[in-house]
Amino acid sequence: MKSFTTALYVELRKTSGSRTPRVITVLLVAGIALLTGALVAAVRAGNEQIIAELGPLIGAPGWGLLTGVAGQITAAGALLGFGAALSWSFGREFTDGTVTGLFAQPVTRPTIAQAKLCIHLLWVGVVAVAMTSLLLAAGAIFGFGHPDGEALTQLVDHGVLIILTGVIAMPAGWAATLGRGPLPGIATTLAVLVVAQVTAIAVPGGAAWMPFAAPALWAIQPEAVHLGQLLLVGIVPAVFGALTCLAWQRLQLDR
Repeated sequence: MKSFTTALYVELRKTSGSRTPRVITVLLVAGIALLTGALVAAVRAGNEQIIAELGPLIGAPGWGLLTGVAGQITAAGALLGFGAALSWSFGREFTDGTVTGLFAQPVTRPTIAQAKLCIHLLWVGVVAVAMTSLLLAAGAIFGFGHPDGEALTQLVDHGVLIILTGVIAMPAGWAATLGRGPLPGIATTLAVLVVAQVTAIAVPGGAAWMPFAAPALWAIQPEAVHLGQLLLVGIVPAVFGALTCLAWQRLQLDR
């Protein structure tokens, strides 16, 4: 337990002290917030092209429009951001040459991998809180008034969507380990995004049962995904977290 706490502290220091995670956080949170605000403003200004693209969301009330637009952007944009961050966390050890030193540490490599994954989940939670807070601020700026019970539920759902999206980015850490660098992890994230988006659009009836596609489909059509299908998303961190730790356990310096 002490070794895990030590690894957790070290990974937290690495993440908080590095520029890459900070840049990704700012781009992710501010980017989604600004794009959401721009689209909502365009709808309120009567932009016909944007209105045609958003479709059914146009009929939603103020808060429903805001959270609906944010959800569609988050389903794709947040996955890329989370995947890039995980790819950096695992892949930098190889590109920076620091992985060699890990073999001499008293903390085991699987423990280090577990700490990296826990820091990722902690960061995802911080992003969810920050993004939800910005949506509250945006609603106030647009004059949507104090959020009622339904609006609060929609805001909470958006926070849950961010967490689910961060969870399905887990394969990036495994791919970055196997590929010994960030690029394989980023490529894997793009593959997950494409598969999830295509499945959600092409096979909406069955996509809800696919853990990678369920969050995106839930963002587009909340009524098409029930709680049991969302809970299946938990398979992704369980499987790929275990695979990542196993890959770190089997790491060899000459391969």
